[in-house]
Amino acid sequence: MKANVDKNTCIGCGACTSICPEVFSIEDDGLAKAIESEIPKDVEESTQEARDTCPVEAIDID
Repeated sequence: MKANVDKNTCIGCGACTSICPEVFSIEDDGLAKAIESEIPKDVEESTQEARDTCPVEAIDID
């Protein structure tokens, strides 16, 4: 499982980073970024919660 943040959609609200800081971070441009590696099994549920909480639906999980 991998996560991706659409930088054209992200508004940098930080909801994803507060829910799942193991996967998401805010970069210097003020927008969120997901780790590039596979999501660890122990944070898959919180990653999905972060996706579902995103107010602009900028997060995809494959």
